[in-house]
Amino acid sequence: MGLMTHSSSFLLPTVPAAADNGPAPTYALVVLNQSLPRFTHLLWKHARLRVCADGGANRVFDELPQLFPDEDASDVRKRYTPDVIKGDLDSIRSEVQEFYTGLGSKVVDESHDQDTTDMHKCIAYIRDLPELETPNLCILVVGALGGRFDHEMGNINALCHFATTRIILLSDDCLVQLLPKTHHHEIHIHHSVEGPHCGLIPIGSPSGSTTTTGLKWNLDNTEMRFGGLVSTSNIVQESVVTVQSDTDLLWTISLKKA
Repeated sequence: MGLMTHSSSFLLPTVPAAADNGPAPTYALVVLNQSLPRFTHLLWKHARLRVCADGGANRVFDELPQLFPDEDASDVRKRYTPDVIKGDLDSIRSEVQEFYTGLGSKVVDESHDQDTTDMHKCIAYIRDLPELETPNLCILVVGALGGRFDHEMGNINALCHFATTRIILLSDDCLVQLLPKTHHHEIHIHHSVEGPHCGLIPIGSPSGSTTTTGLKWNLDNTEMRFGGLVSTSNIVQESVVTVQSDTDLLWTISLKKA
């Protein structure tokens, strides 16, 4: 079984150079229609591609200038122009669409597809781009958490649907990502921006055996299932956390405000 390594270095002002265990990730950013985290501008800087899902373009237009109160709002909007706006296009305001298309944003109308979520559409679009066809692709998603619970569950479902793609959901409070059962996992913790609270949640099926290191309350061939034990409100104690499980798990860790 192979090893997957994970790091939240995209939350740092400068992404460190690649480690010896593999190439540096290639980031793409997806913006959904919920409040933007305070660090969205950092993710934007690190990403090679920025895709707004429908009303997510409204959020970029309205909220990113608030992160730079000393600058002219129009200048900020021009600096943070999405590469692509994609989705049903039933939520984006007409003046926002006109503003960004005037600056060169590509608009992709997916209103004919009512079977998948806006996040699903954006992930599928990114995965099909030849220039991003790389094993070290990592898709960062803001606006996937909070708001309606059915939307949140639909976004979690997209993590499971695209289980072979690294996708990380981010809010002001936490991040969530899938740890596929096909690999052992090594999570490198940046204590300056994340932790200490964390959790491991079995998704799709119960876990007959999960083992961890680096946590205050480690699991040792532990069974986890809904209606039984799930690892919530755990504490990261080491700089590296390892996870090994016989089922897919959701990993979540709190993000620091400062």
